[in-house]
Amino acid sequence: MTTAGPQRPDLARELIARAQASAACRAQRVRNQLDAVQLGQGRHADHANTNVLRRILSEHDWPGHLLVGPTAARAAWSIALHSDYEPDSQRAATTLLQRAVQAGDALIQHWAHLHDRALVNNGHAQEYGTQLLLRADGIEVCPLRAPESLDELRASVGLPPLAVALKTVHRRYTPDHRAENALTVAFPEAA
Repeated sequence: MTTAGPQRPDLARELIARAQASAACRAQRVRNQLDAVQLGQGRHADHANTNVLRRILSEHDWPGHLLVGPTAARAAWSIALHSDYEPDSQRAATTLLQRAVQAGDALIQHWAHLHDRALVNNGHAQEYGTQLLLRADGIEVCPLRAPESLDELRASVGLPPLAVALKTVHRRYTPDHRAENALTVAFPEAA
């Protein structure tokens, strides 16, 4: 990974702007501050973001640190992570992100989160314990493939033990910020 500027600052700006707008909408959704029209607009924005990311993936592969810089690479990861309505695109992004990780152009923590999200969205148990449900009565970790070795697996990709990650999430989502309906989210640890 490099400290030089990104090769495509135009793509970087677009990814960052899209991810920031989407994150703001999700934050309002978690706090139940959106009406039905705004929820629909948020879903439309997620679809539009997925389409933009799909175009970037087809033209450039994963938009990693070299192409767009670390901040925009994180934005691309966030867009892919929230492409829940398009599982084929999410799986393709997971594969390309894994290749970028292997080339040293992306963070393995981002791949672990996206890998887990794609598994959960396709009805499978997750591997790294990064996906959870926020419910009115608390936080629930989505089903795990191998819970007995979870913390070892998390450590292998640079994630903290599950108990530490859950404390962070509990601090972030205090009782008055919980959603009334279940909402799948990723741990905020892949910064």
